[in-house]
Amino acid sequence: MAKYLLSVHSVEGEVREPMTDEEMQQSFKQVMAFQEEMKSAGVWVFGGRLTEPATATVVRMSEGKALTTDGPFAESREHLGGFYIIEAEDLDAALGWATRTSDLIGRPIEVRPFWDEPGA
Repeated sequence: MAKYLLSVHSVEGEVREPMTDEEMQQSFKQVMAFQEEMKSAGVWVFGGRLTEPATATVVRMSEGKALTTDGPFAESREHLGGFYIIEAEDLDAALGWATRTSDLIGRPIEVRPFWDEPGA
């Protein structure tokens, strides 16, 4: 089976209706149930939610020295907010999981296969 990254993207400054505590708890339960379903189906490898882009540190090499800067690598309104790594039979199966993820969390999901180098 191939591995796929399902990345969750958010748009900086995009305003959503605030959730009540009850809605937040319900959303959390739905996400946890969905993750359990992925585990039961044998597709789950790993997943995580990221902190805001302003907390990022970028490392670059310049003349043999590591330079670090605060903030995201690129100036962009859209940023990576979280991800799942799954194993799926093929792209269609991965797209099925991505569709369900997008429907659940209300965010766009980018699907990218991992590089599969023969013999690696």
